[in-house]
Amino acid sequence: MSVWNGCLALRALSLLLMNTQLKELDTRTLDTSDWQVPEYKIQLDNGRKTKYCVIIPVINEGDRIMNMLRRMHELKISELADIIIVDGGTKDGSLELPFLKEVGVNKLILKTGKGKLSAQLRCAYADALLEGYEGIVTIDGNNKDEPDPIPEFIKALDDGIDFAQASRFINGGYAENTPLSRYIAIRMIHAPVLSIASGFKWTDSTQGFRAYSRKMLLDPRIKPFRDIFVTYELLAYLSYRVPKVGFKCVELPTSRVYPKGEVPSKISAFRGNWDVFKILFEAASGKYNPK
Repeated sequence: MSVWNGCLALRALSLLLMNTQLKELDTRTLDTSDWQVPEYKIQLDNGRKTKYCVIIPVINEGDRIMNMLRRMHELKISELADIIIVDGGTKDGSLELPFLKEVGVNKLILKTGKGKLSAQLRCAYADALLEGYEGIVTIDGNNKDEPDPIPEFIKALDDGIDFAQASRFINGGYAENTPLSRYIAIRMIHAPVLSIASGFKWTDSTQGFRAYSRKMLLDPRIKPFRDIFVTYELLAYLSYRVPKVGFKCVELPTSRVYPKGEVPSKISAFRGNWDVFKILFEAASGKYNPK
């Protein structure tokens, strides 16, 4: 064995020992007795390699998630943060393990319990905290968000920010083909309501492109691991609750581009939008606050 290969082997062993020690430490010190997390399975796991992780929730995103992961691979995001896919039950063949390994995905989590987006996120966030990650970046898997700014979200976590929210509407941000109804809903209703209720000025409050600190997610005043969070409740709740209790928040400029024609979204035109606004006002009124 060459000296170089020997060094690589020692580094791999060191990482393995570090991951084992961190997982054992978290198991001993984290009180998860009141966590409500849907059942899930780990389908790919290469072990924790970095300080932070990027969590991508998906279900049947087809070429959109594949193209997004290829772009992230080109940007070498996996060298900065472990990439974790949390799948809600994809059946379109876009999450084949050989492909995920090729583009640098570190872990694939399959939610097998009930629930939609918030349930998926609870699975991934719980798993990430138990793995010892110090912060989480979340980005949607429908390829509407350009992943280039991910390093800026990681830097925000390094700088002590507890909640970094993507915004296409602040200086440096960019929006293309945003449906008029969504633009009006976000700018005239969703963001203003959450801004008034939370005390922090949000401009783009529905985006799933965010970063959260470990400290915030584990704070007893937040408690994200509750069965009340099933669909889009967790996103609105955190936008309200995190600044309300005094954590450091910031918006970062990003680009969100909708393709021409059909809008890739899991929110239906009438029922889905009604549910989003219902959740908004429930969150802003404190309904989801820990008791």
